[in-house]
Formats: sequence, structure tokens, C-alpha cells
Amino acid sequence: MQTAVSRHTHQKMKKKLIIDADIGVDDAQALMVALTAPDVEILGITCCYGNTPLDNVLKNTLRVLKVCNRMDIPVYRGCSEPLLAHKRHAGDYHGKDGLGDVPDPDAPGLELLQKKRGVPAMIKLVNQNPGEVTLVAVAPLTNLAVAVQLDPSFPKKLKALYVMGGNTDSRGNTTVCGEFNFVADPEAAYVVLDRYTCPTYIAPWEFSCRNSLPWSFCENWLAQDTEKAAFMKKITCLSMKKAQSADYQKEITEGKGFNSCDTYAMAAAVDDTFITESDEVAVTVELQGTYTRGMMVLDYMGLLKKEHKAFIMKKVDLEKFKQMFMNSLK
Repeated sequence: MQTAVSRHTHQKMKKKLIIDADIGVDDAQALMVALTAPDVEILGITCCYGNTPLDNVLKNTLRVLKVCNRMDIPVYRGCSEPLLAHKRHAGDYHGKDGLGDVPDPDAPGLELLQKKRGVPAMIKLVNQNPGEVTLVAVAPLTNLAVAVQLDPSFPKKLKALYVMGGNTDSRGNTTVCGEFNFVADPEAAYVVLDRYTCPTYIAPWEFSCRNSLPWSFCENWLAQDTEKAAFMKKITCLSMKKAQSADYQKEITEGKGFNSCDTYAMAAAVDDTFITESDEVAVTVELQGTYTRGMMVLDYMGLLKKEHKAFIMKKVDLEKFKQMFMNSLK
């Protein structure tokens, strides 16, 4: 029999996450992995423009929580535009609404959002749990940049930061040399990589392409006879057709399968053993170049003289990844 003390101890051991997202299809996949991860407590979800305008992101977040029966998790309205850059969205890759353009007439309404705004909520949640919160950022980094402007001590109170964004081989997916999340707000990415000195783990674009999952696995994943699987199959139909097209396969270096970019950062955040190889290196973001603005810069020569270094993910446990995906739709 579990005593009150043992229940309390178990609760204390849970990983506390705040998720900062621009919920499109891959963010939805990442969120569902987190929702089914053992010993994980999601303190809140702060939303940011990105894959689609902010109101769509908010609606999409609530839709995912509803299908997972987790409407208890608070959702907050974050930034709707970048600090300085021209606003851009990820085209219609995930559909104009970000979730495959398959609307739900019974979707939860925005009146269910928390009244508190996203950035102050993020700061408050971390202040209430100093040293215990892992922040998972799978959107443009605007909310995080604003947070450190409002509270310069904010990064020091985090347990860790996990980011999906940036690139390592100057191969872009949005501009010639830039990955979408960083290109959408280069100034925010620069601020975060400069001022967040907590342990920082980055899942860059080319890495996710090289660690894609076979399409055969994807078919088995979506074939599960559950409400979650039916939802996922519906919202991924559009983007998967595009991903399997010859033109898209030419765009990515070694991606011969299903690439759920955001889920790599999330998987690393929920399971400490997921990353099997990484580089520890100082990083920054190029802000000036005509073709390189928004590109992540890795300082292997030590010329930046930065003490803080990030862990750049290179290889991960793909069998573990597959199991997380399967569990997420059960």
C-alpha cells in the first residue's frame, strides 16, 4: 500500500516541464509524447506564433489536450510576432491552420485559456519551482527572449533548456542557410543562446533529418486502434504526403523517412538517456548576412570567448524514440 509519504516522494521526483510551442503537426506529436511520458508533470504550455498565427496555435494546443483528456494543463497566450524581424509563418506545410486543415467543429474555445499572459506565467512558474523546471522550446524563441528581458535571473532558475532549432551545416529549410525557428526571430535566438546559461541542449535541423524514422514504422504507429491514433492520422495526412514527395526529399540531406523535428528535443527532455552522442560547443546566431541571417554559428575554435557551451545533439536512441511514439497514441 502506498503511503502519503511515498506518494509525496513520487510526486517530488516527477520532471517538471514548461513547453513553449507553436503547435503544428510536429509540435502536436512532441506534446503527445510528453503527455504520455512516465514521471513527467507539465506545469503549463506557453504559445508562440510560428507554424501558424497565434490564435490558431492556441486552438491547436487545446485540441491536442482535449484528445488526450488533459484539459487540466494550463495554456497561455504568448507573443504574436517577433522582436524585430518581419513576421513569417511556415507556409502551409502543416496546413493553413497548422494541424492539417481538418477542423473540429467541437474544438475547445479560446475562453479556456488562462487569463495570465504567457511570459509572466512562465516566469512565475519557474519562480515557484526554482532549479526544478526544464523548459522545452519548440517554436521561435520570442517568448524566451522576452522572459529574460523582464527577469534577467530567469535562466539561472531553470534546471535545463531544450531547444529544437538552428542548424549545423548551413543547410536551411526556410532560407538558404537558416532553420525556421531561428529565422522566424533571429534576434530572439541570439538573446537566448547568449543569456541562457543553464544546461542547454539543441536539436538542430540537419540532425533531425539524419535521424528520421522509416515510413514503415510510421504506418504501424498510425494504425493503432485508438482515438489518439485516429486524430494523429487525420492531422498528419497533408504534411506526410508532402514529406514523401520527391521534391521534399531533395531538400533535406539524408532524410529518407518521417522527421518529427520538435519531438527530438522533447524526447531528450523527458528521458536523460535518449541522447547517445553530442558536441559541447559555444553557439551564437548570425544577425547580419544577406543569406546567413538566422543561421546558428558553432564556435569550435573558441574565438567567441564564451564560457557557456550548448550540447548539440548528434545521435539518439531511435528504438527508444519509436517506443515513445507508439506509447503516445495508446
